[in-house]
Order: sequence, then C-alpha cells, then structure tokens
Amino acid sequence: MNNFLELKNIHKTFKTEKTIKILKGLSQKFKKGKIYSLMGPSGSGKSTLLNIISLIDKPTSGSMKFDKFQIDFKNNEKNDIFRAAKIGIVYQQNNLLADFTALENIYLASLSLHNDKKLAISKAKQLLKLVKLSNRSDHYPSQLSGGECQRIAIARAIINDPEVILADEPTGSLDMNTAKDVFKLLSSQKKSNRLIIFATHNRFFAKKADYLLEMTNGSVKTTNV
Repeated sequence: MNNFLELKNIHKTFKTEKTIKILKGLSQKFKKGKIYSLMGPSGSGKSTLLNIISLIDKPTSGSMKFDKFQIDFKNNEKNDIFRAAKIGIVYQQNNLLADFTALENIYLASLSLHNDKKLAISKAKQLLKLVKLSNRSDHYPSQLSGGECQRIAIARAIINDPEVILADEPTGSLDMNTAKDVFKLLSSQKKSNRLIIFATHNRFFAKKADYLLEMTNGSVKTTNV
C-alpha cells in the first residue's frame, strides 16, 4: 500500500522570550486504511504535529505531501479549501459552537464546503442517527453530556467524508466507560480510503490502533510501523 501522507524533516519553533523547539526534524509516513496513535508526555509535540497535518499551523521548516501533492504552507486560501474537503478534526474539548444546536453544529461544517443547506441538513440528520443522538438534535452543547458532545464532534468531523480524521485527545476528558464508547465510534470510521490519526495519553486506547507512534522530545522515537 502506497504512503498517503509523508512528513519530511519537520521542525517547529516558537519564539517568545526564548526560543522553544517543539518538533525537531520529524519524518514519518502514513498509509490510508490504517489508524495511527500518537503517544507521549505533555510537551512532546503531539498536538503541534496534528495542527501542522491539519494545516491549521505551519512548520518552521520541512515538507509535507498528501498523496504525492506537495503542500505549500504559504497558500492559506488553498489550504483552507483542502482542509474543508479532505480533513476532519476532533478536539479534546469538542469545540462545538455554544449558540448552535447539535444539528446546526454538524451541518454548518458541510456549508463550509458546499453551499447547499438542504443537503447539509439531510446529511447531518443521517449522522445524528449514526451516532445515536437523533433525539438530541435540538439540544445545545450545554445541554449535552461530555460523551454526547464528542459524538456530535465526530459527526461534524465526518460530514464531508474526509480522507483524513485527526483527533487530539478525543477521550481525554471523559470517564473510562464513556471514553470506550466514543473511541469505538471513532474506530468505526476506519475505511480503506481514509487515514485516522489520534493523540492520547491512554495506552489502553493507543494499543488499539494499527500503529503506535511514541513521541519524545519533538520526534517519533519508537514505533511499531
């Protein structure tokens, strides 16, 4: 199977009162049809790496390819369109819009790509059934449990049928039983034409991935790839 995502010599440095090196020459290849877990202590660079893959952030240096397509990190407009079409993102704190219902939070993600509200609502309702929350469609995030919010966040992430799903500690703020349910839902989104990468502190979930990458001090130190 060909590599779908390739990172080469990625560096990320933040400059405040002093220079902080977060990623230090990280190189890694990822295949479609697989789930990868990123493990490592806080500050090891997991979230920074996911932000660069998602094109939310830019590396200080290095290169990245999706399916042999070279990313130009300076082309913000093109990258925003690419992200909307190809990448779904799930955050630890779900990042749902507080003033919008569960249904609205899901279908708004579709409108960012296709300006067809009727189609977007139809797709969102189907996804609410998938995540077993049809009865909560008119509820606001403040009226939902943590697990329900993460289910909505996953539905939002997959509404555009992305080729890549990135999840940053998607179960980190949940109790173990709820976390298992949410992780099962995330894992069920595995497809032959999709790549899933998630960051976690929990080795129980990390070991359930096809490949486990352990990050230390800004690079991948050990891997079972």
